[in-house]
Amino acid sequence: MRRHLPGSPFFLYALAGLVALAHALFALTAAAEKSMTADEIAYLVAGHTYNTRGDFRFHPENGILPQRLVGLPLTLAGVPLPDYPDFWAKADIWTYGHRFFYRHGLPADFYLFAGRGVVALFSAALGFLVFCWANSLHGRRGGFLALGLYAACPAFLAHGALATSDVVMAFFFLAALGAWWRHLARPGPAAAAISALVFGTACVAKFSAVLLLPMMAICAVAWWFTLPRADRSRGLFRLAGSGALHAIAAAAIIWLWYGTRFSAFAPGETGAGFYRGDWNWILEDLGLPGLVVATLRDLRALPEAFLYGFAFVLQFSRERAAFFAGEYGTTGWLGFFPFAFLVKTTLPLLGLFALAAVAAGARLRRLARTSGRPAVWAAFQPWVPLVALVVVYGITSLLSHLNIGHRHLLPIYPALFIGTGSLAAWLTRARPWAAAGILALGAAHVAVAASNRPHHLAFFNSLVGGPAQGWRYLVDSSLDWGQDLAGLARWLRTAAPGEPAYVAYFGAGDPSYEGIRATLLPGLPNVGEPKPARALGPGVYAVSATLLQQVYSDLRGPWTAAAEQEFLRLRANEAAMLRQLNPGPPRRDPAAPAAAAFAATEVAWKRYELLRFARLAHYLRVRGPDTSIGGSILVFRVDRTELDAALGGSIADWQRLLERTVAARAAVTGR
Repeated sequence: MRRHLPGSPFFLYALAGLVALAHALFALTAAAEKSMTADEIAYLVAGHTYNTRGDFRFHPENGILPQRLVGLPLTLAGVPLPDYPDFWAKADIWTYGHRFFYRHGLPADFYLFAGRGVVALFSAALGFLVFCWANSLHGRRGGFLALGLYAACPAFLAHGALATSDVVMAFFFLAALGAWWRHLARPGPAAAAISALVFGTACVAKFSAVLLLPMMAICAVAWWFTLPRADRSRGLFRLAGSGALHAIAAAAIIWLWYGTRFSAFAPGETGAGFYRGDWNWILEDLGLPGLVVATLRDLRALPEAFLYGFAFVLQFSRERAAFFAGEYGTTGWLGFFPFAFLVKTTLPLLGLFALAAVAAGARLRRLARTSGRPAVWAAFQPWVPLVALVVVYGITSLLSHLNIGHRHLLPIYPALFIGTGSLAAWLTRARPWAAAGILALGAAHVAVAASNRPHHLAFFNSLVGGPAQGWRYLVDSSLDWGQDLAGLARWLRTAAPGEPAYVAYFGAGDPSYEGIRATLLPGLPNVGEPKPARALGPGVYAVSATLLQQVYSDLRGPWTAAAEQEFLRLRANEAAMLRQLNPGPPRRDPAAPAAAAFAATEVAWKRYELLRFARLAHYLRVRGPDTSIGGSILVFRVDRTELDAALGGSIADWQRLLERTVAARAAVTGR
């Protein structure tokens, strides 16, 4: 029997595969302690509807491939879809999904874990691809250095086991560019077919796959210029033929994943629609891109749900409410993603990235001085696809109006890990101090990630004070995606048994499913049973960071005089509204003459709830939390005196409270 000894290619690749799988296992077991994040329920339920009913209306704005795959465990188990005609007809994925997961006795944790396991395999595959690419450029030491940095990265430990498309698309960005570059460098039908297949599959992974086109164009131009002048005309014909092959493959794969059917509606479905609106609304003010989408729709060149999803992404990327270090906006900030990259990456890893960049620049300068420009180009050429990925994706991110999550930077990290693998050249006995420094930084990177387990999603480095201070700078999927509801339930049972609890939750989990018995404050998304009207009292207030910052509320930002006047007017009627909304049995007859007044009171109460919570959240932001659950749910113990001061009295009384709170915090923290 042949033995594969240490150092043999088979052994090294097998070892790399084991490390990549270990990364996926660590990510998956950490995620097992976390509850459903905001987007996962949509992926799981939409994927199940795609697989079982062939209806593609529920969540068309994200890639169909990851949705169908994460929904596969539900499909294979034959879990029936519930019959909610109204929510089905409206394609209301959030309400329909919430009821499906939490109101039918479904073992939600099991199917969530199974769906996450599918994505964890992609995370392992991405790690293995990072190793293979770095190994080809830097040798085995560089390959394992790049893989080790990837495996311990908090961002991939967080998103590598969530049932979403972010890591799946990060894999396809790297795989598609690698296959395309190999196809250019090594002509042949096999390489061409693999590249076309990977590119086509990327197109159903996420709509950001459109960015592969400029990346591949840069690679093609760089390859074309390396050809002898006599071969350049033939090279153009080859590129044209290859482009046609990739377009045909992409179209065929898209049609295949959408069941080879144009209509987004299940066969025989009548009276149904898309969740967000009809075609006229989704194409409104999209200009030339909207015209292209409408033309392709009219020609039935691609499936309806694919085109609608693409238009949806274009429409909603124009404006989206977001929060950045105390500021609120809808069209993004140029510094959002650079800041997110700096504070959501471990400091040792930032140091290694910087060191690799400096070393690469120094090497190219030496080559320019000693061997001239041809040698510089020869050394740079293997890096073209990686540089194209970082530059195109980086510029697009800087200009993006969609500033809601550090996760949107995931595709550039693998290229940086591969580049950092070049530092393996210093891991020799001839350079003991350099080797020791690199190994120390790598070990520190691993230690930082391990110390934050299982709260990888909420990781922030010490540049902003660590995870405890992250909520002051970034929220939503950069910190608070609803993942800590189960952790809150455990904390309430052990640290606050019997205390009155008030919960404002952002995410797709369900407090009652987790065993939380609390008064629910305004949350997002607004699903589940209607909340009873309740007065607020002293107790434990647990508030998701995204809701504390009021990101998606029309009351975000500074507390205004208009908001205060509206709050005071409604506050004066709080007792009367509570009496009318909680009359006790028997309940009022909806057909009685007072029904209209009752409905008006319900509307007024909902508005009062939002104003009351916004005023309280403004104070709590100044005060700061007593503790946090996983960094994402902030916990405040509020007594009667403090609550009355925060919600009672005049605006002058409230302002004095804020001033005292700021002064008290400054005395403690020195700032």
